[in-house]
Amino acid sequence: MKKLVILGGRGIGMIAASVAQDLGYYEILGFLNDFVPVGDTVGVYKKHKVIGTSKDVDKYLKDEDVYFFIGYIGMKNEKEVFEKISNLNIPRERFATLIHPSAIIPKGYCKIGNGVLISPLAQLSPDTTIEDNCILLPNSFLGHDSTMKRFSHITANSVVGGNVVLGRGAHVGTNATIRENINIGDFAIIGSGAVVLNDVPENSIYVGNPARMLKSK
Repeated sequence: MKKLVILGGRGIGMIAASVAQDLGYYEILGFLNDFVPVGDTVGVYKKHKVIGTSKDVDKYLKDEDVYFFIGYIGMKNEKEVFEKISNLNIPRERFATLIHPSAIIPKGYCKIGNGVLISPLAQLSPDTTIEDNCILLPNSFLGHDSTMKRFSHITANSVVGGNVVLGRGAHVGTNATIRENINIGDFAIIGSGAVVLNDVPENSIYVGNPARMLKSK
């Protein structure tokens, strides 16, 4: 079995752990977490031990059988989190891609990077491109010819139309809808339930139906 270390905690980290467990070929060594003390556990029902902080990545990189998943979602500080994961210097071939068996992916029609999480019932259309460290949460949808740039996220029940580009670290909130032919700028946030009809500039927060800028970050 492959060994897996998850950077993160409750939420995305635990979703990643559950998908890894369902896949059946990962031994989860534990979590690296910068806030929960080493030796404590993450999770309510299924518990995983905190085995270090992000500074301990180098220690686990020495074991060539260890793979990593980064379970971070920035929110409000996406750029800082993006820089943090980039500075970890984890080789991309050491990122674990976790795709739940119930996800709908047209075989041979999509390009999926390393360190990607595709959760239960998420769906891709043909000719979609997902770069490294992206996250699709349950029942999310990515339309044809769309691209998720590195470390972008589509959360539960969100729909992203065709020919859409999600910039680096962009975040699409729960139940949001993005129409076709839209560009979402780097590190932008689309609020829960928003309906996006026009391009969204980088470092901005858009909310509402139709979506309008709430503020620039």
